[in-house]
Amino acid sequence: MLIPLLVPLLVCLAFATQKDADLPRLNDITATQAFINSSDVVVIGFLEGEESSGYKELLAAAKKVQSVPAAICSEKEVWLEYGITSDTITLLRKADNYRENLVIAEVKKLEADGLVNFITINEVRYITEYNQVTAVGLFNSEVKVHVLLFANRGSKEFSVLKKQLGALAPEFTGKFLFVVINGSAQSNFKALGYFGLDSKSLPRVGIYDGEVDKKWLMPAGEITAERVREFCHSYLQGDLKDATNEEAPKSEL
Repeated sequence: MLIPLLVPLLVCLAFATQKDADLPRLNDITATQAFINSSDVVVIGFLEGEESSGYKELLAAAKKVQSVPAAICSEKEVWLEYGITSDTITLLRKADNYRENLVIAEVKKLEADGLVNFITINEVRYITEYNQVTAVGLFNSEVKVHVLLFANRGSKEFSVLKKQLGALAPEFTGKFLFVVINGSAQSNFKALGYFGLDSKSLPRVGIYDGEVDKKWLMPAGEITAERVREFCHSYLQGDLKDATNEEAPKSEL
């Protein structure tokens, strides 16, 4: 008696598992734009279908990097809108209006782990936590000026200030990348030292210009969105040119 009841149940479970494993489908330009607007960083597989090279790899990579939404688009009208002419996996991010096209036909060997690396390296958000992986995307960006929040993870200010500066960042899209540096991590002590700081003197805010390898430190005091906004505008207007710290040897943070 149980067998007839179990068979339909197993079929339903198998179907649900398969459905849940699929990536969202973008069927028109409006849906695609809405998906792009839904997150700081997204990945779209402009692929003919599930049998296309890159589909299974993107599906596997999306499972591993769940912080970055991924979707599939097979509609040629949408491809035309975004200048896509062949199967392509595209990463788009808002912080610096960056777009990277991975054309499948031009990739010698496409693997899920390679896609995971491609996504995580380029996962630069409106405010990005600095580490060895995100450093690659940060320093490869065309936006070379970084607003740096130095704060100790675990402190009461860390999450609050990160949220405040993340909300401020869209005002300066294309001008600055906002970065949070965990001052309690030993791997970041070099960055702190570059600004003449240590973990006991945090939180602080600074600006780093990678083009000229110069730095500016916002005067100590309460860190508010308004003070950071004024600090950023002062930099853009050239008013911070006399506020640099003593020059340090040229090096990446």
